[in-house]
Amino acid sequence: MLALALTLLAGCFSLSSAAWSQDFPKGPVKIIVPFPPGGPTDTVGRLLTQKLQDMWGQPVVLDYKPGAGTTIGADFVAKSAPDGTTLGMVNSSFAVNPSLRKKLPYDTQRDLVGVTQLFNLQLAMVARADAPFNTLKELVEYARKKPGGLNYGTPGPGSTTHLGGELLQREAGFSMQHIGMKGSAPAHTELLGGRLDLVIDPFLSVYPHVQAGKMKVIATLGDKRVAGHAYPTVAESVPGFSVGALLGFIAPAGTPKAVLQKIQTDTARALNSPDVQQRAQDFGLQMVASKPEEFDAFIAAEMRRWARIIKDANIEQE
Repeated sequence: MLALALTLLAGCFSLSSAAWSQDFPKGPVKIIVPFPPGGPTDTVGRLLTQKLQDMWGQPVVLDYKPGAGTTIGADFVAKSAPDGTTLGMVNSSFAVNPSLRKKLPYDTQRDLVGVTQLFNLQLAMVARADAPFNTLKELVEYARKKPGGLNYGTPGPGSTTHLGGELLQREAGFSMQHIGMKGSAPAHTELLGGRLDLVIDPFLSVYPHVQAGKMKVIATLGDKRVAGHAYPTVAESVPGFSVGALLGFIAPAGTPKAVLQKIQTDTARALNSPDVQQRAQDFGLQMVASKPEEFDAFIAAEMRRWARIIKDANIEQE
């Protein structure tokens, strides 16, 4: 009798969870963006929110909470109600921060769960169009003649772009000074204004400036060239080099699995729409649309990977 009762009770919870997911969402959904407006998330985020809004018949809004290397936004999500109405958009800093920061206001794996990885982002190193170097080889030769004389900017210290730049210097045998900015847009402004020599940023973020003839791509940091483009990779000069970035959704721990699965399924539908796929290809994005458990496993693997890189590069905790 006890076994039968437990089975029936489990069935009731299962039906309740399934019914909740079918009704989700009953109200507005917020997507917390821990980066400043004007960065690469705007292009993708606004497309996705419109698609999800059309599917759900409820407002889906981007709520920007930048600062502290994305930890302010992630902490807000961690402390939100676990009902699926507050999601977080994260990049690779989410996996980097546990090793880079001495103390986080949340536990990455205990307080937050993955919903889906949206994309793999190609990173690009760009210079002004009039820079005296055009290739990675020319850049390295130029930098070696000016030790400490070159700098490069990124959207912020501790970002994947920053760590990728440090790894590149070590692997290619040259040096530059890192200048951490507060987002992609400020880094672009400083580069175009002549106060930065280079910027490392997601390809989708810098590509409009490249198209406009204001910047040029020195190299991309992934192991393969950006689809549809001929820009060389660092790996073509430094075998084995590969640094990329991720973009995904997270939710507070305790969010019902059925709700996570519904959000993932609907997000995958949005990602597979022709206009989103075309925009993704234009900006060198590789669609992933992983399941919640797959994204959790990927984040755990990335945390281990970046911990090794930070240790090997002797990058101090902040």
